[in-house]
Amino acid sequence: MIGFQDLYSVLTAVVPLYVAMFLAYASVKWWNVFTPEQCAGINRFVAIFAVPLLSFEVVSRVNPYRMELLFIAADGVSKVLILVALFCWANFFKKGSLDWAITLFSLSTLPNTLVMGIPLLKSMYGDDKEGIMIQAVVLQCIIWYTLLLFLFEYRETRMFVLSKFREAGTCGSSTEDEIKSTPTSQNVNKVAPDSQKSKPLAAAVKEGQGREVHLFIWRCGCCRKADEQNGVCGQTGQGCQREERNAKVIATEKLVATENVEAPPPPGSSSSGMLLEILKRVWLKLVRNPNSYASLFGLVWALISCRWGIKKPQIMENSVTILSKAGLGMAMFSLGLFMALQPKIIACGKRLAGYGMLARFVAGPALMAVASLGVGLRGTILKVSIIQAALPQGIVPFVFAREYNLHPEVLSTAVIFGMIISLPITILYYILLGI
Repeated sequence: MIGFQDLYSVLTAVVPLYVAMFLAYASVKWWNVFTPEQCAGINRFVAIFAVPLLSFEVVSRVNPYRMELLFIAADGVSKVLILVALFCWANFFKKGSLDWAITLFSLSTLPNTLVMGIPLLKSMYGDDKEGIMIQAVVLQCIIWYTLLLFLFEYRETRMFVLSKFREAGTCGSSTEDEIKSTPTSQNVNKVAPDSQKSKPLAAAVKEGQGREVHLFIWRCGCCRKADEQNGVCGQTGQGCQREERNAKVIATEKLVATENVEAPPPPGSSSSGMLLEILKRVWLKLVRNPNSYASLFGLVWALISCRWGIKKPQIMENSVTILSKAGLGMAMFSLGLFMALQPKIIACGKRLAGYGMLARFVAGPALMAVASLGVGLRGTILKVSIIQAALPQGIVPFVFAREYNLHPEVLSTAVIFGMIISLPITILYYILLGI
């Protein structure tokens, strides 16, 4: 049973993360230390440097020749089941979407094993279970974070390629009315009498990322009178005056890419050619992302080190650990910065927050239990696998979600409140599994 000393060990691992998050929140909300652009830069640093080095450091310390194969199989089967179910929902159901499939996959399958799992499971089931938790962390870093990164890149590239194909099919036609809003953007009204004027407007939207933009449209005086009288203006190029329309634009290239999402694909395009173009772009972007191969390098080093007993040179060790040790702290700091930029702490709303908690603490452990029983796990390892799946939301998925601007408010809420309520929930699982 968990004693006071065990509880203190868990709090020792968790409380410093909240300290980092609170300092970041206060530095923006009350002290005005960072601007939104600087906050985005800090998250970029975490995603590109701190997280890859943290992954390399964790993976390089594991012994690949001593793995709990049944636990690995159960973990893999549970995540594949969730992934298949989500993508069937996204493709065959009217309300399904790729965006929410990616977010729900993060919520239901990627717990915070490194920070909370290791001290908590050691307290519950003894020091010998620390190795299983480290194996779970290694699997996350090597396989599931890489897969998550692929999904993010696939989504972003797919939107871009589809927009290019549709632009090719609708080139020369006039556009008007509005730029369709995405879940992370607001509606922006626009007036585009012809296709020549719509192009500068789209460029203005792209340039207006995250700030207020004044959109100027040139119209002649008689056009305004004609509008008022429901008439038609026949004059061009004379007596033009500038009309100003203010719009608060929160847009990225994703918004421009989805501008013509309802347009049919061009006649000359094929689904196979489009898919090849998407995969080619995804591959090129993944190659340039250090998160893609940091875990792979860590695994290669672990295989060499454990096979021949080679240790990292001290210079290499210090160069890696100086930033990897800051990885989790900086991720929580970035989370605090994101919270401070939102109008309220529960940025996604109570309903979505409730769904996120159900996915994290009910759906994930339930599927892990089914997969574990299916592969033959029994006894203490079965209990460990279920409780490990009921840990709070991992921090790294939030970093990726914010980097790619896909429901970061949902992931931030899951991390914050997941850490608050996870201790009583995991203790409840511990008691129920012990009955």
